[in-house]
Amino acid sequence: MTALETPPSPTAERPTGSPQHDPRWTRPALVVLLLGTAVLYLWGLGSSGWANSFYSAAVQAGTESWKAFFFGSSDAANFITVDKTPAALWVMELSARLFGVNAWSILVPQALEGVASVGLLYAAVRRWYGPVAGLIAGAVLALTPVATLMFRFNNPDALLVLLLVGAVYATMRAIESAAVRAGTLWLALAGALIGFGFLTKMLQAFLIVPVLGLVFLVVAPASVRRRLAQLAIALVAMIVAGGWWVAIVELWPAGSRPYIGGSQNNSVLDLVLGYNGLGRLSGDETGSVTPGGGGAGSWGETGWNRLFNAEFGTQASWLIPAALVLLVAVLGFTGRAARTDRTRAGMLLWGGWLVVTGLVFSYMQGIIHPYYSVALAPAIGAVVGIGAVSVWRLRGEDAGRAVLAVAMAATAIWGFVLLGRSDWQPWLRWVVLVGGLAVAVGLAFTPRLARRVAIGLAAAAVVLGLAAPAAYAVQTASEPHSGAIPSAGPSSGFGSFGGRQGGGQFPGGGNRGGFQMPGGTGQLPGGTGNGGTQQFPGGTGQQPGGTQQMPGGTTGNGNGGFRMRGGGGLLNGSTPSAELTTLLKTNAGQFTWVAATIGSNSASGYQLATGDPVMAIGGFNGTDPTPTLAAFQAYVSAGRIHYFIGGGGGFGNSSSGTSSEITQWVEQNFTSSTVGGVTVYDLTS
Repeated sequence: MTALETPPSPTAERPTGSPQHDPRWTRPALVVLLLGTAVLYLWGLGSSGWANSFYSAAVQAGTESWKAFFFGSSDAANFITVDKTPAALWVMELSARLFGVNAWSILVPQALEGVASVGLLYAAVRRWYGPVAGLIAGAVLALTPVATLMFRFNNPDALLVLLLVGAVYATMRAIESAAVRAGTLWLALAGALIGFGFLTKMLQAFLIVPVLGLVFLVVAPASVRRRLAQLAIALVAMIVAGGWWVAIVELWPAGSRPYIGGSQNNSVLDLVLGYNGLGRLSGDETGSVTPGGGGAGSWGETGWNRLFNAEFGTQASWLIPAALVLLVAVLGFTGRAARTDRTRAGMLLWGGWLVVTGLVFSYMQGIIHPYYSVALAPAIGAVVGIGAVSVWRLRGEDAGRAVLAVAMAATAIWGFVLLGRSDWQPWLRWVVLVGGLAVAVGLAFTPRLARRVAIGLAAAAVVLGLAAPAAYAVQTASEPHSGAIPSAGPSSGFGSFGGRQGGGQFPGGGNRGGFQMPGGTGQLPGGTGNGGTQQFPGGTGQQPGGTQQMPGGTTGNGNGGFRMRGGGGLLNGSTPSAELTTLLKTNAGQFTWVAATIGSNSASGYQLATGDPVMAIGGFNGTDPTPTLAAFQAYVSAGRIHYFIGGGGGFGNSSSGTSSEITQWVEQNFTSSTVGGVTVYDLTS
């Protein structure tokens, strides 16, 4: 048995460490970690307002209609759903039903999910590896910049992270007790949590399934037959937990439920397997935001270094080099350990999560955004915590000291590089580099140091290793964020289209003053973008450096970014004037929808301002084939829609198809007026 092996089956039915045996400082340290995380995630939370108004409008709809709640509808009249399964909305909608529809009732549940994720990760890692490893893992997750961003935002990723951490924790408990009935129950719980993760963000939840299944099959202390039977039960639990809602929606008569947003044939299966599923891997995404439905390469270059590039690097990659060094080292040190060895088992669980998910993100050719990398943060934290503590036990050996020194040096150098990508606090990068390299040298010689000095050196390694991401996390929490594609940390000149209020970017494209488009051309659908003008749906605009006209007639600053107002757009919600809001609310009770406009984000701001349903023609991208022109004409003839608002935020293929046909028909048959800088058509005149 090596120094890194954990005892096999005699203790397999109980954890290797119990809380009563933890040092006295453990519980206060945990309280500090959780309270600090809560402050980081909750402080000034309301400054982001509706954050992603696309989801906030759906929350508002769910508080008005239980049918909208169940389906995840964008509006209480149940015209169309959001382009995701609705589990994340359910949590926010229950909060909003209790406390009213406002920024705090929507965002606080997300922050609490973040605190719970940190606490659960601590519990999982501490269970097998002790409180120090657990505290390191929890701190890494809490202070990852993209985690701070997403736990203060209302995208589905917050709940997904919590459920995935819970699934790994349940798998660990199942491994402990695989030989008895409790192991089966724990593994079934893991499957159910992943199934509910599917209802949160669809196929992304399944990325860790092969890892959990294979690790349990290999290391669980039970017979092969029992392990296979337990895995089969877990699979059934996952299918039931994730499939019941899909089955109900598919069997529900299409004429009496909302259109499934993001699909091209009003089917959840099309959404799951196409635009929001396998299409993300292949790039074949009909109805995507890119012209022609996307395709390979539309969202930037793929490759092993994608998570480290200018767009993704500062989100979550700060400790990935150290995590990979520690992962390889620990697996090497435990290579001859028993099959059931927990040190290796834990590194395979969390390290497998990191490697598999990281590779998928690195090579997927469809839509991908930097904030997706929040799914890596728990795995990075766990691998660093487990690896650092495990290798620290080998500091008396040359190999152990070398691994610690290399991991620390890699962290310092990579932190220096990432901090150099912005002008923010330039002194910090030198502190991280010089201090980190000094600590690395000290770690290489730990046997020659007094015990207290060695412990101080270890503490300095933790502080310096977390200094850079912690600074970016605090900076992220200090700024409001809104829109569909938020980004963590200070601006690096690459911006965040619809992220922090101001700057803008589309992944993977050419850059003009911080403004990028998919595919590298800088061209917006319907216009040109190479030194000339860019045409937005419903309006035109100049290249960054001048001004850009947004849908609805308002303008934004073109110096390195832009901000959507008035009619909103694909990546940010509309912000109607008081005059327009009053107009829409007049006689609102006489209509099913007070207005219709192209795209869900444009519709969202009007709906949130009025509290009344607004029809989002074409769904999120404006590309969903609903309603048809004939159906829209029937709604108008029946007096169910009051106004049509021009300059909506459709994108991609919205310049053709049903959205374009409806716009042209309205323009040809109804008289326009300008209210609050927005073009409005009264469909009852």
